[in-house]
Amino acid sequence: MPLNIVLFEPEIPNNTGNIGRLALASGSRLHLVKPFGFELSDSRLKRAGLDYWQHLDVIIYDSVEDFFNINNNGNFAFFSSHANKSHWEIPFKDHMFLIFGKESVGLAKPLIDIYKEQLYKIPLYSEHIRSLNLANAVSIVIYEGLRQLQ
Repeated sequence: MPLNIVLFEPEIPNNTGNIGRLALASGSRLHLVKPFGFELSDSRLKRAGLDYWQHLDVIIYDSVEDFFNINNNGNFAFFSSHANKSHWEIPFKDHMFLIFGKESVGLAKPLIDIYKEQLYKIPLYSEHIRSLNLANAVSIVIYEGLRQLQ
């Protein structure tokens, strides 16, 4: 797997389903960290993931702490609108973990403080929006990473 997509506490099943489809299309592994804002059996998740969900390489964690305990030697990049560096500055590596926060509030402040050197944003060119849809943001980052790794 070239890249790992990590969703901390995803809230919207349609986003998670679309990101699952993206993970499969890009050859990436999807990591889902509880608690979720939906059930994995939610029909909206399955509809967005279409009939691809069964082929997806997905790992589920009980908590953020569980994720870090299992992947403590990982190479991480975190995404937040509060970052100073652009996603174009990420030193992408195979098997890198690309970590996204929940739709409503993003990453928890303690994570932003701890990992500020590994914190990136996708530039926004309008003051009229504060963020992108999560599925769109993941798509932008994944395909930039794949471009750089080729």
